[in-house]
Amino acid sequence: MSIERRQVHLDFHTSECIPDIGIKFDKKEFQEALKKGHVGSITLFSKCHHGWAYHPSKVNEMHPNLDFDLLGAQIEAAHEIGVKTPVYLSAGYDERIAKIHPEWTAKHARGFVDTFERAGYHRLCLNTPYVDILIEQIKEVCTNYDDDGIFLDIVAEKVCYCDNCLKTLTERGLDPLDEENIKMLAKEVYANYTSKVRNAIDSVKPGDRVFHNGGHIRRGRRDLAHMNSHLELESLPTGGWGYDHFPMSVAYAKTLGMDYLGMTGKFHKTWGEFGGFKHPNALRYEVSLNAAFGAGSSIGDQCHPMGKLDSATYSLIGTAYAELEEKEPWLDGSVNIADIAVLSSEAVSNYYGIEGSRDNHSDTGCNRMLLEGKYLYDIVDLESDFSDYKVLILPDDILLDEFIFNKINQYVKNGGKILATGYSGLNKDKNKFMFDFGSEYLGENEYTPDYFRPDFEMEGLWNSAYVMYTKGHKLKLTDGTKLASRENSYFNRTAEHFCSHQHAPNDFKDAGPSVTSGKDGIYISWEIFEEYAVHGSLVLKRIFTHTLDMLLGDNKTITTNLFSCGVMSLQKQEPNNRYIAHLLYAPLHKRGENVEIIEDLLPVFDTTLTLKTDKNIKKVYLAPQMKDVEFKQEDNKVSVVVDKFECHQMVVFEY
Repeated sequence: MSIERRQVHLDFHTSECIPDIGIKFDKKEFQEALKKGHVGSITLFSKCHHGWAYHPSKVNEMHPNLDFDLLGAQIEAAHEIGVKTPVYLSAGYDERIAKIHPEWTAKHARGFVDTFERAGYHRLCLNTPYVDILIEQIKEVCTNYDDDGIFLDIVAEKVCYCDNCLKTLTERGLDPLDEENIKMLAKEVYANYTSKVRNAIDSVKPGDRVFHNGGHIRRGRRDLAHMNSHLELESLPTGGWGYDHFPMSVAYAKTLGMDYLGMTGKFHKTWGEFGGFKHPNALRYEVSLNAAFGAGSSIGDQCHPMGKLDSATYSLIGTAYAELEEKEPWLDGSVNIADIAVLSSEAVSNYYGIEGSRDNHSDTGCNRMLLEGKYLYDIVDLESDFSDYKVLILPDDILLDEFIFNKINQYVKNGGKILATGYSGLNKDKNKFMFDFGSEYLGENEYTPDYFRPDFEMEGLWNSAYVMYTKGHKLKLTDGTKLASRENSYFNRTAEHFCSHQHAPNDFKDAGPSVTSGKDGIYISWEIFEEYAVHGSLVLKRIFTHTLDMLLGDNKTITTNLFSCGVMSLQKQEPNNRYIAHLLYAPLHKRGENVEIIEDLLPVFDTTLTLKTDKNIKKVYLAPQMKDVEFKQEDNKVSVVVDKFECHQMVVFEY
């Protein structure tokens, strides 16, 4: 990884109503804080959301209550102790300019009217003269300062109905209210903006790093990802993203061939907090989670307007980064190993011209089940090479046109297997399977909910009729194997027909197969991933793991008995001839409304790992402790037991 693993993102959005900006900045104190935090890189502010510069400027206005070059002083202090300094400019928000030129503000819906009566920022349209001002601000920073990259915030491909955008379309003879025209212009405007930024930076510092932050790396939009030099995956668990968002985001990012960071925060909740702190154990876990998936870390902080870094904050950050620094020899140059590919529902939506979401339930539910089941997986798009994966999962709503069918069909012809759910595997007309799942598709079931009855044993569960909350799909068995049946409810719940508090019970009649296996793979006739994301029923995960294990057979690269709320990943360090298995666990607690908190770290005992490899393993040890672990190698499997670990443990297999 060529970017720094231990980064701080130092927010500094400072109102003109606050006096004495930077008055308490002290070079030595600033340096001591960075050393205490074991910080290797810190993102510093040229311009904030309020629109003010924190340095003398010919193309912007310096904060009216700042009387020296704060940015320059911070860069000098950081570089003096070997800390890198990417520079931040707010791109989408500039409240100073928004008030001077309200006609440049964006309108993201028809009839949208924003006022300056509320507390908050107003987004600017990049199809206005503002973008040229922004470009000059970027060039000024690159010219005057020894930056280590540029970070641009609050930018994304956004539809806009402002007068400038409507005028652009009208001048081209296009209907300015046609949604497709608006989308087309949004793509063009964003691509034009990123191209101008790249050219501006390269005119001063060719190849300097740049990242455009929109809060989400859109799966299936590689064109957007590659407008950046690297990726910073914004994922503050307590700020609305949740603790399972980062594993989902990184499962896609790690397939793109780019460097990437996981961005969390020191805050109790999210950006903009002063005096908010999470428990040190939470930050230790989050930084370790990033490392387990090959990512560096960026921890968000917010500097006090007087320019003084908070000592407690850097003690907090230091608890996590001191550990990470010890682990780096086993992280650098490592690559992630995956057995399974998930064709992202969001990516396919983007392919069909429907903007995806970071909260896509099908992707979320599938990610959760794989994470909880300790599978090795990537989330892929339609530009990915499927050939190296043992199973391809099509979650819930992957309809197949000719291009998608041909791509997957080539994978199947080469021996790959499919696990499809819900509408996935059907043609675009939703009336026919495009692959052999051992059954014929008969259409949507008219009963919702209906019931699943297994023909197989499910771990920790019994044979019964289990309610399924999402829409079911009817099947007729052909030459395949029935793995489960369907039973209908007596009737759908209406004003005339209802029973009990929620829905009617099952009628005990066999309504045909509900899970079938055929030559090309297995089909599950409900949208189990969306249902798991929303309802979290255990039976859904048992259906999934049973069918996935059938397809994988004895081809899992690694297995473990680590319980469901733990996390496992596997990396390979080719230059050092070693595999590194990562084990993580921290109990999550709900505190307040929808805030997940990590406080206590409990030890985990007697964790087994079995690695399948054709390499001759010479040594197994715990890192960074350098403690040898007994191992047993029979045929192509190596087994170990980790007696005890807390939070994060690397288990190294050297060959």
